[in-house]
Amino acid sequence: MKTTQLINTVLIVLGGALLLYAIAAEDANQYVKITGLVIIMFGLFRATNFWVATKDDHKEDKEEDKQ
Repeated sequence: MKTTQLINTVLIVLGGALLLYAIAAEDANQYVKITGLVIIMFGLFRATNFWVATKDDHKEDKEEDKQ
């Protein structure tokens, strides 16, 4: 589970870094901007899917503690 979160974080940071580079560089290729945007959106997509899948895990933990 922590590996999945690490991969999502790395994708988001990598996409953000590519976008920052593309903004800062005067002669940056448009494909760098597109690639950065696609990577950051893919990381966000994976992260939100993970959050939705594990949103009720804390409820199961509380029920186990009561028994």
